[in-house]
Amino acid sequence: MTSSDSAQKAPAKDPWDLPDVSGYVVGVLGGTGPQGKGLAHRLARAGQKVIIGSRAAERARAAADELGHGVEGADNAETARRSDIVIVAVPWEGHGDTLKSLREELAGKLVVDCVNPLGFDKKGAYALKPEEGSAAEQAAALLPDSRVAAAFHHLSAVLLQDPEIERIDTDVMVLGEERADVEIVQALAGRVPGMRGVFAGRLRNAHQVESLVANLISVNRRYKAHAGLRVTDV
Repeated sequence: MTSSDSAQKAPAKDPWDLPDVSGYVVGVLGGTGPQGKGLAHRLARAGQKVIIGSRAAERARAAADELGHGVEGADNAETARRSDIVIVAVPWEGHGDTLKSLREELAGKLVVDCVNPLGFDKKGAYALKPEEGSAAEQAAALLPDSRVAAAFHHLSAVLLQDPEIERIDTDVMVLGEERADVEIVQALAGRVPGMRGVFAGRLRNAHQVESLVANLISVNRRYKAHAGLRVTDV
C-alpha cells in the first residue's frame, strides 16, 4: 500500500457514534398491549414523541391518557401515517393481517418489528418458525416499500410499565439490512436509561433472536424474575 492509499482510506467508523433521534415521532402498533404500552411509556418518559395505535382509536386514546408524558392515541392507520418510526408490537396471531392492511401507510417508514412467534403448551413456551423464517422477515416480505428492522424482543413488559423503575438494565439486539437504519434503532433504545442497542446481524438472523424469548420465559418462571440480556465485551 502506498502512502497516498493510506491517506485516502477513511478511518473506521466508531460503532457507538449514533445519530440524534430525539426529533423522530415514534408510533407503536399494538400500543394498548403490555409490550407496546411498556415501550411507549419508556420512550415517552425519555422525551420521545409517541403515538400509540390500536384497531380502535378510542382504546388507544384511553391508553394514551393513562400513560401521560404527551403520548397520543389513534387508530393503527393514523398512527402509521403520522410516525417516522413505527414499532410493531401486535400479537403474533394478527401480525400478518395487520401489516398487510397498513402497507400503504407504512411505505417509506422505518418499521421496527418486536414480535415473537411463540406457542404455549403444558411444557411452557416454544418458538414457532414462520414460513418466511421469522416475524421480521415476514414484515419485510409484506412491506416491500418500508425499511424493516427488528429489535426490543427481550424486554419485560412488567418492568417497562412499572413507573417506580427508573432504569431498564438490559441490551437490545438490533437486526437490519441497512447500517443507518440499525443505528437509528440503536440510538432509540439508548434513550431509555440503562438500555443499550447492539447490532446483532441481518434480518436472516432474526429467528433465533425472536426464539430466545421462549428461553427467557422459562428463566422467569423458574426464578420468579424479569430476565433480560447483556452482551459482554462489547
